[in-house]
Amino acid sequence: MGGHHHGPGGHHHGGAGGADHLHDADGHEIPVPPPPRRIGDGVLELDTLLGGWERVTAGYLVEGDAPVLVETGSQSSVPLLLAHLEQVGLGPDDLAGVVVTHIHLDHAGGVGDVARAFPKATVYVHPKGARHLADPTKLIDSAARVYGPLLDSLYGRLDPTPAERIHVLEDGETIRVSSNRELTAIDSPGHAKHHVGLHDSESGILFVGDAVGVKLPDAGVLRPSTPPPDFDLHLALTSLRKFAGRKPTGLALAHYGLLSDPLDVLDEADGTLRRWADVAEAAYRNGEDIAAALSTTFAADLDGVPEEHREKLEVMNGVHSNAAGFRRWLTTNDASAASDG
Repeated sequence: MGGHHHGPGGHHHGGAGGADHLHDADGHEIPVPPPPRRIGDGVLELDTLLGGWERVTAGYLVEGDAPVLVETGSQSSVPLLLAHLEQVGLGPDDLAGVVVTHIHLDHAGGVGDVARAFPKATVYVHPKGARHLADPTKLIDSAARVYGPLLDSLYGRLDPTPAERIHVLEDGETIRVSSNRELTAIDSPGHAKHHVGLHDSESGILFVGDAVGVKLPDAGVLRPSTPPPDFDLHLALTSLRKFAGRKPTGLALAHYGLLSDPLDVLDEADGTLRRWADVAEAAYRNGEDIAAALSTTFAADLDGVPEEHREKLEVMNGVHSNAAGFRRWLTTNDASAASDG
């Protein structure tokens, strides 16, 4: 058991804290998760409560003979995620696959722990993410520079996954969930170069990770997610078109939940991303602060959103992170144009 698996109730950890609390491996109380929510035929939404916030980070369980978990959430959410999976009756030998849409820590931070808890599960990842799951050292170093103290207080790190457990997902490849259900991988770079979407053949739901942006139910506004180091506007727009071409019945965002009018949302995401890029580029060309320009232009999006919900959005999808991603993309483009010239 390795001390990693603590389920609901008092039976795993003596009487510490009674039966109505969950505890992690170190005996700390963890929040009791809202029960998994069915968002489609054979699809459960699991709230992984990043930072203790509800409806900010989602994982999804696709049910079948060979159940697959899409996203683990951060390492800090693992005790909660394991409790969710136990709630729905998945024992250590029952999970067949774990897919991460990309290797950012709020999506993949829990992968090493989940692989350990479910020894038969294959871990699926984009070709450009695989080596970082096997050896997370560089990923953790760069995350520590980006997040500073938030790395350990909010996200946690990323334990290595044994290389033989990792399966690289090529574009168009399918993962079998049951005889009548498969997930098709869609290479969808832009937000990150290691981003893959997954289209469920049975429910029609497309799991889009961060490629469509962030829309927290409590903030209500769709915003692009354009972080450094490898945000690329043209790739991101191409990925949105690829998603539309699959004619999904719904889009399941990592942040957060199911959006049921997929083609409208993809159209909105395209327009929003282009507007943010135009503002960022104009500021960049004029030598102005990109973050300030984005804040000024898009602040009104959040009029009427209560402060505590703004804070969630700022952590998950801050203007400064988006501005840094645009700046990096613009400078990289300028540099390559100069060398071609």
